Amino acid sequence: MNLPIRGTPIPAYTGTATDVPTQQESALVTSTDAPSFNIGVLGCGQIAQAAHFVACRKAKAAQLYAICDSAEDLLDRMVAIHQPTVCYTAYDKMLADDAVDAVVIAVADQFHVPLAVRALEAGKHVLVEKPMSTTVEDAEDLLAAGERAQRVVLVGHEKRYDPGVAFAHDFIQERIGELIGLKHWYCDSTYRYSITNPLQPVIESSAAARRPGGNPKADRQRYLVLGHGSHLLDTARYLGGAIHAIRARLSTKADTLAWFLEVDFENGCLGQLDLTVAVRMDWWEGFQVYGSEGSVVGQLYNPWYFKAAEVRAFSTRDDQYHQPIGADADVFRLQVEDLVAAATTGQPLRGATTADGVASVRAMVALARSVESGDWVRLADVSGGL
Repeated sequence: MNLPIRGTPIPAYTGTATDVPTQQESALVTSTDAPSFNIGVLGCGQIAQAAHFVACRKAKAAQLYAICDSAEDLLDRMVAIHQPTVCYTAYDKMLADDAVDAVVIAVADQFHVPLAVRALEAGKHVLVEKPMSTTVEDAEDLLAAGERAQRVVLVGHEKRYDPGVAFAHDFIQERIGELIGLKHWYCDSTYRYSITNPLQPVIESSAAARRPGGNPKADRQRYLVLGHGSHLLDTARYLGGAIHAIRARLSTKADTLAWFLEVDFENGCLGQLDLTVAVRMDWWEGFQVYGSEGSVVGQLYNPWYFKAAEVRAFSTRDDQYHQPIGADADVFRLQVEDLVAAATTGQPLRGATTADGVASVRAMVALARSVESGDWVRLADVSGGL
């Protein structure tokens, strides 16, 4: 087994990568066949284990070069499984490694912005997990930091890489004319974990893992808006355009939280959104979009199936239905490849930019403020966080 370069020989570890690699390791690092875009993943939590490590290993023109986590025992287990070139317990040391081209920020929401800003200041490109931040001000700080650093910052709204959703986005832009109405629903299932557990690796944990203060899940409304509402609102924006204002209601019956939203899009389109956690049925997520020259309907699957959304699109321009099938739906790998392409060729991101991330945070805050007031809330007027 090819072991990663470490500060001292395995198993001891000091968080540095200054020793001369062995002949075998040198061949691994310097091979002309090796991808040239090196990614370091910060954090060994659930999303890194279930998605980011494998995505970086599978991505074209990239490699999982480094893993960083302050919990040494967890880091050692991830290194043994994924075999990066180097590993670190100190984030600053990973950022000081000139071989690292980009950093994936896969840690708790509250840590996203300060850690992403440090990566940008070190000259790295960044993929930051969603939600980009928990406050409007922090989101705007990261937007500004990316502009100052002139580096790519990709926000991890991976549903944009679902080929069915991407097809729907393009068809809406090109084939159905002026938008009239959009409905989008995102309903988690009470059977979610019995369905997803067989699809994910065994998630390793550590008592030494760094966690935010308190219990982020204690405020269930906040936790679910950040974790699930961020998906709902970004997909609505991706398909329907910028959101002007939101009016939301919340039901808390039967240990179920159900947010129903009226949405006023800036292009004049009317929207109805449904975020329910959880429904007594299978995962239920989809959309309907109506335009002056056509319509698009879609059903999304639980993301851990890596199955493309089923989408049917109709346009009066040819009086035909269009339905893509068989497309690659490895969304986390496609997300990494988008980052690499943007960083190395300058092509625009297909995924969510920091401007999209700011808009998503504003929409989440507007949702929360509207539930409190019972009235319409304009995204441009909100401040603070959840």
